[in-house]
Amino acid sequence: MDRIMETNFLPLYRVAWYLAIAMLIIIPLQIVAYVVAPPPDTVLGLFERYQANPFLGLLSLDFLYLFNNLIIVVIYLALFVMLYREKPVTVLLAMIFGLIGIACYYPSNPAFEMLTLSSHYFEAQPEQQSLYLAAGEALMAGYTGTTFDVYYVLSTICLLLFSFALVKSPQFKKATGYWGLSSGFFMLIPSSAGTVGMVFSLLSLIPWIVFVVLLAIRFRQLTQSVMLYSIDSSRIRP
Repeated sequence: MDRIMETNFLPLYRVAWYLAIAMLIIIPLQIVAYVVAPPPDTVLGLFERYQANPFLGLLSLDFLYLFNNLIIVVIYLALFVMLYREKPVTVLLAMIFGLIGIACYYPSNPAFEMLTLSSHYFEAQPEQQSLYLAAGEALMAGYTGTTFDVYYVLSTICLLLFSFALVKSPQFKKATGYWGLSSGFFMLIPSSAGTVGMVFSLLSLIPWIVFVVLLAIRFRQLTQSVMLYSIDSSRIRP
C-alpha cells in the first residue's frame, strides 16, 4: 500500500477539483427543479409528467444524482489518498462504506424504468394500464425502500468518518471537517423518513455545499502548489 501512496496523484486532485465545481452547479439545479416542478405524488402523475416532458420526469426522480454520486466517488478517493497516512483505518472504512452505499443507490433509482413504463402505459389498452401502474408502484416502493436507506445510512457514516479525519489532519483547515460533520448530522435521519427526513435532507445541503467549496479550494491549492514545485525543481537542475 505504501508503494501505491508514492504514486503521483496530481491528476486525481485536479479531476477532483473540476468535479467539485461541477457538483456545486448540479446541486442548485436539482433544488430549482424540485421547487419549480415538485415530483408528483402518484405513479399516474409521474407517468403523465414523463409523457409531457421526459427530461422533467427524469429530474423528478433524481436524475442528476446519478452524476452527483459519481462525482462523490472521485472526491472521496482523492481524500482517501491524502489522508491515508494520517488516519489509515478511518479513511479505509469511510471509503468502503461510501462505495457500498453508492453501489446501493443506482439500483434503487427507477428514473429510466419509469420512463419506459410511462410509454407502455399510454400505449396500452385501458384494461391493461393497471398492470403498468402496479409495476410503477413496485418501483417507487424500492425507490425509498431498503436499498435506498442502506445507501443513505452508509453514505452518512462515510461522510462522518472522512470529516473526522479532516478535523484531525494538518493538511486541511478544521472548518472543512466541521462543515462535513454538520452535514452528516442532518443526514442521520434518512430523507425517506417522511416530512422530518425531507427537512433534514434539505438542511444537510447547506453545510454540504460549504464543505464541497472548501474541498474544491484545497484541491486547487494542492494542484497549483505541486505544479509550482515541479517548475522550480526543473529550474534548479544543472
